[in-house]
Order: sequence, then C-alpha cells, then structure tokens
Amino acid sequence: MRMTRSSQGRVAAVSCALVAFSFGLADAGDRTIGKIERLDPRLGHLVPRDAVIEVLADGFQWSEGPVWDRERDRVLFSDIPNNTVNSWSEEEGLGVFLKPSGYTGKAPFEGREPGSNGLAFDPQGRLVLCQHGDRRIARREGDSFVTLADRFDGKRFNSPNDLVYASDGALYFTDPPYGRPETFEDPGRELEWCGVYRLTPGGEVSLVVKDLKAPNGIGLSPDGKTLYVNQSHAEAAVLMAYAVQPDGSVSGGRVLFDMTPLHGPQSPGLPDGLKVDQQGHIFATGPGGVLVFTPDGTHLGTLRTGVPTANCGFGDDGSTLYITANDMLCRIRLTTRGLGF
Repeated sequence: MRMTRSSQGRVAAVSCALVAFSFGLADAGDRTIGKIERLDPRLGHLVPRDAVIEVLADGFQWSEGPVWDRERDRVLFSDIPNNTVNSWSEEEGLGVFLKPSGYTGKAPFEGREPGSNGLAFDPQGRLVLCQHGDRRIARREGDSFVTLADRFDGKRFNSPNDLVYASDGALYFTDPPYGRPETFEDPGRELEWCGVYRLTPGGEVSLVVKDLKAPNGIGLSPDGKTLYVNQSHAEAAVLMAYAVQPDGSVSGGRVLFDMTPLHGPQSPGLPDGLKVDQQGHIFATGPGGVLVFTPDGTHLGTLRTGVPTANCGFGDDGSTLYITANDMLCRIRLTTRGLGF
C-alpha cells in the first residue's frame, strides 16, 4: 500500500507518474534491476544462482496485487492511483484489463488511492478484488461487480487491502485505511480498528484479528493451519503468524520475523503483500524488496529490487514470481512453485 513507501519512494512514484502521463505506459524490454541477497545456503534450493529480476513493464503510479489468470496465461495487477487493473502476457504485452477497478462512483474520488488493491481468483475461477474506493470485497461478473462484503456489524470497512482463499472456500482479508483520503485520521472511517476478517462462502463476516495497527499482506500455510499477516507499520514492521482453528477463527498471534531494524535508506519500503510456496516458504515484501523466509521464520535472503515493493504472486507453471515494485511489474524465475500450481 501507499504506506509501505518511504518518502524517497513517494518522490520516485510521483516522478514515474509524470513520465507515464507524458509518454504512456510501456513494456520495459530486456531490463533487469536489483540483486539477489543470499543469507542462507538454503535459498539456493529456491532461487537459482543465475536468477535475475526482470522488468516487464513500468510507468505505473503504484503497482499492486499480481495474480495469475490461468485461462488467458497472463498476469493481472492493480495500479491503485489510476483505478485500473492491467494485464501482461508474453504474447500480448501490456494492456488495460479493467477500469474502473476499485472506485465506481460518479463523484470525483477524494483521495490518492481509489483503485483495486489485492486480487485473487475464487475456487470457481472468478476474479475477486479488494476495492479501496468502494470499500468492499467484490467479485467481477460480466461487466459488473457483485458485492461480497462491505460491512462488519453494520459499519463500512476502511478499505479492504489483500486477501487469500482457504481450502474450505472461506476468504481471509485485511482492512487498513490506506484507501481513505486521510488514511488513519480519516473522519469517514466507521470502524475504530484495522481488522483481519473471514468471509464464509455463505456470506458471513467475522473479525479474526483486531489488535494490529496496519495489517496488510496475508497468506496461508500449505496445510491451512497457519495464517500469515504482514504489518506495514514503521514502528512495528512485523510478519505475524496465527494458528487457524477448526472453526476458521485464529489464535496465538506471534511475531514470526521483525523487519523493523531492516528499514532504512538502503532498504526502502515496509512489509506489504506476501505469498507462500508449496513447501511453506514465505515470500514477503518488505524493506529492500521480497524477503524469503522458512516456515519457522528464518530469513534466507532477499530479492532486492532497490525500491519500495508492494506485492508478489506466482504465475506461469507456478515457478515464476511476479513482483509489483513501485512503478514496475517484474518477475524472477524460481526452482520452487507457489501454492495452487
């Protein structure tokens, strides 16, 4: 989200926005960025020695939420300030898939981030979006949106941020206020907290985590017994782990890894989106890029993009990690595969 960017990242995002306005968005060709920081030999089993971070397209304002579209062999991703979902594929390159994506109202949106954020496909293969401007979880059906959830106890959500489906069809999602015009101090907020919620296939919404200041990225372990939540808060930039109970509630929240000391000028950005591979490794965006953790929280290394990095998602046959990094869409080839492939 916007709050994961440092002040330096914000200046870069504005500059990129001006470039995009002047020249249009573009496929980036054979450009690479960053480096692979290896802290543990085990990273070699996941990230090949010759792996590079390729830039596929750039010129966005703040790219987010990459998800693989199996039917069309393409990645979809949000550009939140532009209220757009873009697509990219080897055959067709860059295109606009959906606009508007997160705010569908007629009045001008009073804020910087009206668009969709996290994206996912439900068990039936339908696109589900976290919509900042409309303050809801919505499913795309034909040329319209169907609201899945927009309130808890009669009060509107802040601005749903990221989401993950469990094997039973329930949807877990986070709800910080980054899509509100004044974020945490916004007078239009109806909920006093930034929650993590569970939406059942039948439409029932329950609050499963209430005590985080800024819950953001979210994921599940391969066995579905652990829920991971990234917190994008400068004073507590942590990756949390919760035990999932048989009824879908969670308990025993613990800090799996504290990224707070890593944040600085050489490692811009705060914890944001995350994904999990088939072996249970966690690929979590944070200071410097995408940090790779074992299930016990050991930091194996970082895919260092060098810019504030919003999110990531597995695609192709599951061994490609697509990364939304500031104004770019990137990818890196791995030797592991994401959940669901």
